[in-house]
Amino acid sequence: MSEQIAHVVFFTLHESTAETRAALVASCDKHLSDHDGVLYYSAGQRGAHFNRPVNDQAFDVALHVVFRSQADHDQYQQHPRHQAFIAENKATWQAVRVFDSVIR
Repeated sequence: MSEQIAHVVFFTLHESTAETRAALVASCDKHLSDHDGVLYYSAGQRGAHFNRPVNDQAFDVALHVVFRSQADHDQYQQHPRHQAFIAENKATWQAVRVFDSVIR
């Protein structure tokens, strides 16, 4: 069995409002869910109530995708729906942090 890949992305928006955060989550759902090889998908807004000193507050929306394999991850990165997501939303991003890891 190949190693699974966790792809976790944290988006910080230029304009962080309830509407802009919800719009980005909706765009994630439209473009980034239901890809071949995805074992788990979720996207959501940062929970403001998670405010312990160890909680990173420097993001607005988080994306979590677990892929069956590195090949599935790589195919997703080049997929037209992923590319459309970037094209449609890039101008709204102040920062994007991507954390990819091998998981079991």
